[in-house]
Amino acid sequence: MADKDAMWPLVIADEVARALKSGGPVVALESTIISHGMPYPQNVQTAREVENILRDQKVTPATIGILGGKVHIGMTDEQLEALAKLGPACRKVSRRDLASVVGARADGATTVSATMLLAHAAGIRLFVTGGIGGVHRGAGETWDISADLTELGRTPVCVVCAGAKSILDIPKTLEYLETQGVCVAGYNTDDFPAFFTPRSGHPVSCRVDGPEAAAALLEAQLRLGLSSGIILATPVPDALAAEARVVEEATARAVKEAEEGGVKGNEVTPFLLKRINELTGGESLKANIALVKNNVAVGAAVARAWAALPGKVASSKL
Repeated sequence: MADKDAMWPLVIADEVARALKSGGPVVALESTIISHGMPYPQNVQTAREVENILRDQKVTPATIGILGGKVHIGMTDEQLEALAKLGPACRKVSRRDLASVVGARADGATTVSATMLLAHAAGIRLFVTGGIGGVHRGAGETWDISADLTELGRTPVCVVCAGAKSILDIPKTLEYLETQGVCVAGYNTDDFPAFFTPRSGHPVSCRVDGPEAAAALLEAQLRLGLSSGIILATPVPDALAAEARVVEEATARAVKEAEEGGVKGNEVTPFLLKRINELTGGESLKANIALVKNNVAVGAAVARAWAALPGKVASSKL
């Protein structure tokens, strides 16, 4: 289903459009994790499994990606397959890159910032990802700060994630988010999680216990008309903690190798993902997938709780 404004190349899947119009629960999903996060066919298999977690909970998934210059809000199985086969050949798209990819009628996988922006454009209030970007260590020299943080400061979407990776400067990331006016809510925790590490040692700005409390926070944010987003920081489950420690050790080693090898800019994340997977014998990828699935389960519960609120702020912009 095409958006009413023909100048905006937004294609909204029928199931997503129906859910939005009826006020049903919808959760947005990014596509970079498909194209750049893991190899084919594991990437498309994971994408399908994640969508099925949502559908099993009666929540409509809206995977967002760009094919042939068209922005898809919700993708068919064939489109997911096409994106997965493209892999790293598919352009990694942040807010900065949207116009160039759409204008060139190219293919693109959306990062956190682009997915947030596009979800908001479609009227989707909740977005689930693995972890957000942040302020990189040494940013005082490099100014390397993720566009995710500025997007969170200007786009009213609730982002369910496992915090930010421990390779980032967590204190500066939280300070930057405070400056942007972003509510960092801990889901059943007072401590900001650092992706595979459930506790970073730094406090969140507030705590919510359970999906109903998280839904109430989202509704209050929307009713107040705040233009900033919400981070719903969800700690990695205890069952993954031991496995996560191995990944953390490999991450520290990979970061050191990247620094010594002069890896910079947007080459850093792909290098780290590949190297960490090698160092852990593939275990990091398994842990990453399990972490994302846990975030998706939390996102589904919150989406259902928010959809059940009487008189909630309308979600559809169609």
